[in-house]
Amino acid sequence: MRSYPEHLPYWLDDPNTPCFPPTHFALDEPNGLLAVGVETLTPEWMLHAYQKGIFPWSGDEEQLTWWTPSPRAVLMTDQVNYSKSLQKTWRNTDLSISFDQAFMTVVKQCASIQRPGQNGTWIRKDMQTSLAHLHQLGHAHSVEVWHHQDLVGGLYGLSIGSMFFGESMFAQIANASKLALVALCRHLHQWGWPMIDCQMETDHLKSMGAITLSRDRFEALLHQQVNHTTNAPWLFDPDLMIPG
Repeated sequence: MRSYPEHLPYWLDDPNTPCFPPTHFALDEPNGLLAVGVETLTPEWMLHAYQKGIFPWSGDEEQLTWWTPSPRAVLMTDQVNYSKSLQKTWRNTDLSISFDQAFMTVVKQCASIQRPGQNGTWIRKDMQTSLAHLHQLGHAHSVEVWHHQDLVGGLYGLSIGSMFFGESMFAQIANASKLALVALCRHLHQWGWPMIDCQMETDHLKSMGAITLSRDRFEALLHQQVNHTTNAPWLFDPDLMIPG
């Protein structure tokens, strides 16, 4: 049995074999730093990490770091909030929604959009390359919000089994990313996918209904979902959008 040092973060020294220490070894600090290492972020490392509740988070010029926060922010797909203003936006504007029609464009928009208090992006170039491959394999998906022919918002994430890992979203007009998230939740709920991993809590996610779970509770639900495969068409159905 492999042994791990008592002091973290653990250094990943074999780039060819995805392997992490137990997640309860993560540092006792807000974001849960678990491990450092691996020069290039590959699809294999990403799939191995996410199914254990671990994700990479560092910029292009930084050493790759791996995280598992506790508490963990999640959004139960049957509990997403949509305000009256959001309902009005959907009913009274020329917006449309699609799934998987502009995946890499959404990823690049998420990587390039300016965010308050953020310098640069954690959506590294090697991550973008791996995401493109994972999209081809059916493990990465996007939701797009359009105003006529213009992409004005969206989100993307990974899927393993019936678990969706939300990665990032962007909006160029008010409520666009919220509409993308509502569309995703309502479709996932219809398909029998009960939970989205949101990683870390933000005011934006809280306003949409996100809650936090302990690491143990999150990982128990995660284990159930990554090992439960359902057929998801990844086609937008307008009848599943905001009622009324």
